[in-house]
Amino acid sequence: MSDTSVPHASAAAPSIAPFIADAAQVRAALPALDVRGVLADMFAALGRGNAVQPPQTLALFPREAGDFITYLGVLADAGVFGAKLSPYIAGTAGTEGAEGAKPIVTAWTALMSMHTGQPLMWCDAGLLTTERTAGTTALAVDQLAPRNARRVAVIGAGAVALAHIRHAAPLRAWESIRVYSPKLARDAGRAASVRAADARVSLVATAQECVADADVVMLCTSSGKPVLALDALTKPALITSISTNVAQAHEIDPAALPTLDVYCDYRRTTPQSAGEMVLAAREHGWSPEAIVGDLAELANDACPRPGYTRHVFFRSIGLGLEDIAVAHALHTHLLQMREAPARAH
Repeated sequence: MSDTSVPHASAAAPSIAPFIADAAQVRAALPALDVRGVLADMFAALGRGNAVQPPQTLALFPREAGDFITYLGVLADAGVFGAKLSPYIAGTAGTEGAEGAKPIVTAWTALMSMHTGQPLMWCDAGLLTTERTAGTTALAVDQLAPRNARRVAVIGAGAVALAHIRHAAPLRAWESIRVYSPKLARDAGRAASVRAADARVSLVATAQECVADADVVMLCTSSGKPVLALDALTKPALITSISTNVAQAHEIDPAALPTLDVYCDYRRTTPQSAGEMVLAAREHGWSPEAIVGDLAELANDACPRPGYTRHVFFRSIGLGLEDIAVAHALHTHLLQMREAPARAH
């Protein structure tokens, strides 16, 4: 009796060792990657039905030792599929002593071929996650912000905030880029890095000063509670918000969602994971059906743009397809680099 669980050898594609790219290799390749362009193509494909975005899944480790999120995606145009695994490993007494033990957060992406079923690459996704997060926000700003927007505000000053500034800088003729983070007052090195991000950057002392007269407000924090009071905004503005590992994290008050024009990265998955959307639906009478549009629809002109009679809110949770798209771009670059010496001979 044959074992039908094992494919016949004649049906199996030849095995080729996949690329393994560590953080240093990814960092070296980043300048060659058109992250925003890759993401724009991916969302357009998603809207046309040429890509699949399953919901992300959360798996808990036993005995509260941590968890991991799995981000899946299928990108048919590129002939690839895969998954990013992002673990949160709870701190233990052995890491930094009994007090102040820090959790470990990493991310790795597996990229595979739809044509052969073979693995193509296994890469450190830490830097790629930062880039795709900022690139996705930049797509939303380009699609949703008024063409005459001139003032952008950034709440946060970490690596993700710096990436947001870099990705958003060329999108409009910004006259000012104000940045606020309470950490900057006691971190001269970080303050210098933020100032160096763009000549138009200025650091301000309060969140209220940061967002005054802003056309666009980019929230780039790891906070699990609101960091922006909407009444601090002096006119209708675009507010963008990202995710963090904190359970039901939200950077604005969930009760405000019914008063906003809400957009997201992907309406089929985001409302089930975004903290303020979950809370707003459960406690404040908001429904995911109120979402005006998502990036897949915007890329295909399949939903209305905002009229700015009130604030506009864009929420991203980070999609597996974003990870797969940028991983595929990285794999293409590494493959070209490997083949370049052969072509030279």
